[in-house]
This record gives sequence, structure tokens and C-alpha cells, in this order.
Amino acid sequence: MGARVSSVMARETGLGDLPENCVAALLVHLDPPEICRAARLCRTFRGAASADLVWETKLPRNYRYLLALVSDEKAVERRSRLCKKEIYARLCRPNPFDGGTKEFWLEKSCGGLCMSIPSRALLITGIGDHRYWNYIPTEESRYRSVAYVQQTWWFEVDGEINFCFPAGAYSLFFRLHLGCAAKRLGRRICISKHVHGWDRKPVRFQLSTSDGQHVRSKCYLGKPGSWILYHAGDFVVENSDESTHLKFSMRQVDCTHTKGGLCVDSVLIYPKGFRQGKVFTTDMIT
Repeated sequence: MGARVSSVMARETGLGDLPENCVAALLVHLDPPEICRAARLCRTFRGAASADLVWETKLPRNYRYLLALVSDEKAVERRSRLCKKEIYARLCRPNPFDGGTKEFWLEKSCGGLCMSIPSRALLITGIGDHRYWNYIPTEESRYRSVAYVQQTWWFEVDGEINFCFPAGAYSLFFRLHLGCAAKRLGRRICISKHVHGWDRKPVRFQLSTSDGQHVRSKCYLGKPGSWILYHAGDFVVENSDESTHLKFSMRQVDCTHTKGGLCVDSVLIYPKGFRQGKVFTTDMIT
């Protein structure tokens, strides 16, 4: 009798005794980083954390469209064998598209779509005239170069994109830097001798979508020496299966004075509320 009781007491139940499908049903309520941490608890949690039913809830509804953008013909068969966790990990990496001119990725913690459009993919008035504009190399851009305006009377940067964004709200930013970053004796410095004119008149931002959304905002550019995300505006996508035609611009076209000393790196699109880097809020124009 005593031996029987001790043998029953010796086998205590633990997390590893839970059914894997029950654990998976719990994990769907966690964020991706939390799922990965839970996978380290035991073998049962590790197996449940790889289940398709868990990761399908973290993927955007149109993830097949996004995956098709980053897969060539040779990768179609390999893509069909990927589990949902592998697909999520693949889409979280920077994925070039549109001939390699732009990139998108999923933000790891929430699965929201982010996008980067470099200065070379934007329409910049006067970019071909090296008296005013130049592309300069820098390690501070993911694209290894930025558009730099030394001096101009007419400042205008435009861009557009057609894309099936996952449903949700998004914010659009221009990544700008007053002055030219450089290194001297191993230390970062800012060469600001060409910076002028941005305190005279505000820069005006515009954003519009194919379904009739329009946003206008303005602000003065300041704080030389830092990369700043200037918030141009927000837009909302209702249907992830329909392509959204997005147009955006940044202008300072008052020809009563010149302005210069500005680096234009890229346009960034983030899920609304997501912040990465210094953000400058602009004044909305009604």
C-alpha cells in the first residue's frame, strides 16, 4: 500500500503533460516574441509554438500576396513547403520588391507591415543638376547613399506606390537630416555649412490615396545633426485584397529665398502608433 502511494506521488504532472493542441490554443493569444520565449519551457511548448494554427493568426490576411512578391519562379515549389512559422520569419526580413527599388517587412513584435522607399525611387525636382543635388555615400542609410541638396530655390520631392497593404491604419514619414554627417578621428560630426533657409518658411507635406483620403501638413525643419522622421500623415486601408494607390510629396517652393544642406534618405510607412527613431510631429492643415 505504501509503495503504491509513493509511486503515484513520485510522478507529478508538469507543463510537459499538457496536450500540445491545448497549449497551441493558448499560444495564439500571445505576441510572436512571447511565443518564442514560451517555446523554451519544454518539448510540448516547443512543438506547440511551431504549429500552423498559432502562426496563421499572426500573419496578415494577404500574406500569400506578400510572399509572392519576394519569391521567384524557382522558389515557388520551395515556398509551398514552408510552414506558417517559416513564412512569418521570411516576411520579417527586409524584402526587396518592384525591381529591388523598395523594401517591405513585417514588424516582428506585432506582424504589422512596414515599408521603405529610398530617395532614388522618389521624383526629386532638379536631381540631375549637380550644381544643386548629389547622391552622397553614407553608412547611416540602409541604402548606403542619400540625396543631398546643397542649395536650391525650388524644393520638391514626390513619390507614389501601388500596393495591397494589409487592412489597418498607417503613418507615412520622410526620413531627413539637416547637415551632412561625416567622421573625423573616428567620431561622428555634422557638417552644417550649407544648412540655411529652412527656418524661413515651413515645408509642406501631402498624402492622398485612391479611395479619396487626403492629408496635408506642414512644419519647419530643425535640429541639424540628427536623423528625424517627419510625420507627413496617416491613411487607412479597409480591404487588403485591393491595391491602394498612394501618392505623397514634400515641398518648399517659395522662390524668395534659397535653402540647402538637407539629406533626403527615404520615405517610411509604419503601422500607426509604431515608432522607430526620432519623430517630429507636423501641424495638420485643414
